[in-house]
Amino acid sequence: MEDEQENIEPMRDAAIRLTMMPRDTNAHGTVFGGVILSYIDVAGAVEAGRHTKHDRFVTVAMKEVIFHEPVFMGDLVSFYAETLRVGTTSITIHVVVEAERYGSLGQKVKVTEAEVIYVAINQNREKIKIGNKNQ
Repeated sequence: MEDEQENIEPMRDAAIRLTMMPRDTNAHGTVFGGVILSYIDVAGAVEAGRHTKHDRFVTVAMKEVIFHEPVFMGDLVSFYAETLRVGTTSITIHVVVEAERYGSLGQKVKVTEAEVIYVAINQNREKIKIGNKNQ
């Protein structure tokens, strides 16, 4: 029993986790890159909110998006986000995307990664300092 527990990978806290469906695929049977980019954007925003407790961000840049492997229909895809830098008004998030291959008994593959920059805004969509919602 002890040996079995040593081989168990600790559960990481994904910003988003979902299964890719037929609507997400292109004519080649793989998931559209744009679908993955959209979820990267959402995952990064989730991390920005968790990290700063600020509730409004807009995306200003996606830097160095790398598609390592294709994503297929049925894959369980997890988006892990980590804060790299927090500035006065902006935050930079690194997002790593992993796919657990459908029907493969837990085989996980890093499929995509990106760096995303967000700017904090207020309810009037004006740029503000992070943490200052009343500005």
